[in-house]
Parts: sequence; C-alpha cells; structure tokens
Amino acid sequence: MARTPRETAEYPEAAEPAAAGEPGAWASVADSVLGHLEEAILCGELKPGAKISEPEMAKRFGISRAPLREAIRRLEERKLVTHVPRQGARVIVLPPERVRQIFVIREAIEGMAAREAALRISEQDIQHLRDSLKRQSEQLNGPEPVGLPHVSFDIDYHAAIVRASGNEFLIRFLSEDYHALIELCRSRQRRRPERVQRSLQEHARIVDALADRDPELAEMMMRRHIAGARDDVLNHMPQP
Repeated sequence: MARTPRETAEYPEAAEPAAAGEPGAWASVADSVLGHLEEAILCGELKPGAKISEPEMAKRFGISRAPLREAIRRLEERKLVTHVPRQGARVIVLPPERVRQIFVIREAIEGMAAREAALRISEQDIQHLRDSLKRQSEQLNGPEPVGLPHVSFDIDYHAAIVRASGNEFLIRFLSEDYHALIELCRSRQRRRPERVQRSLQEHARIVDALADRDPELAEMMMRRHIAGARDDVLNHMPQP
C-alpha cells in the first residue's frame, strides 16, 4: 500500500529513510513510528489481535524495516504487542480477567497516590485541575456542545495526581512500567459519552478531597472511581 500525500504530511519524521542519516536520525524515525503505532492501538485503529504487517507498515511510513522492527520491539516491551510464532507481531488481546487484574492494581496504587497527593499537591496544581475540569464540562454541556472525539482532554488527571504524590516509585509504576496497558483499558471508556460525563463528576470529587487536604477521603474517592471504571469496562467488553 503506497503512502498517500496525507500520510506523508502526518508522518513528517518518517518521510526520509533512516539510512539517509546518522544514528540519531535512525533513532528519531523509530521513536516517531513507535508513537504513531501506539496511538493507532490506543484509539482502536489497530484492533486487538490485528497483525502488524512489516511490509505494509514500512510502505505506509516510507521507512526501512530496521527502525520499524525497533518500534515493534518496544511495543512488545510496553505489552501492547505480542509476538506469535510463525505469525509475527499482533496487537495484544486483553481477556476480561487480565483487565480485572490491571484495575485491581490501579485501584490500590492510585488510591495510595491520591492519599499522598492530598498531603503534597500545590494550590496551583489544584487550580489547574479545576480549570481543566471546567473547560471539559463546558465542551460537553455548553450551549454548543462538541462531540466526544473533539473534547480536549488537556490534562491526564490520573497522571497529574500521581506526579503530585511526589513518590518516585508510584510515578514510575503508573507512568512508565504499566502506563501503556492502563491507557489501553482507559481508551475504551473515552469512546462512551456517558462514562466520560460520570468521570468528570468523579474527578471533581477527587479534586475537592485533595483541596481539603483529606488523604483518607482522597484515597476512598479514587478507589471508588477506578472500581466504577473497572465495572464499566468489563460490562461493555465483548463476551468470548
């Protein structure tokens, strides 16, 4: 499949073959392709179980196989792709039990992060969270509401609260080690308007608890929020 002018414009970093430059250019191409492939998986363009065809993707991005394979290898590290013998790389399929396990970990770790954040978050960060909530609510419920795909989620509330905890182990666990898998689960909820509306309300309650410097309430509200998200995802997963 030849690349279209639109795709060339979308992937400017991959427009030149990696072999045309020094090692830094090769790494830059791999980084760019990694980002585009990860986004395609999270937004659902590449469906669970879909094969990532090296010839097709190399043509699509206009690159050689080497940086593409590096990008796929890193997707495997992030647990978004699995390598099937004699079949190549495929997008990970998360069965319900695996999703449940991910949310169990999230509930415990993010609840702990909210507790820590209630003691350490700055007033500026609290106001930043409130302002973003207001913008999102206006976009969804204003006189001229926008469609869900066009809502600007300019803050990742969960990542912001984890960072506010100041605990480097929590930050690494949720923002690096399991970030991609968590995002894969969360992306399913963002496609459902009713869940987005409820999440905004729950986020507001969590921010109120942080502003009140109430660690017990902040942890409880975060745990409830993630438990509700877990039930929503599991209830709307296709049955095997």
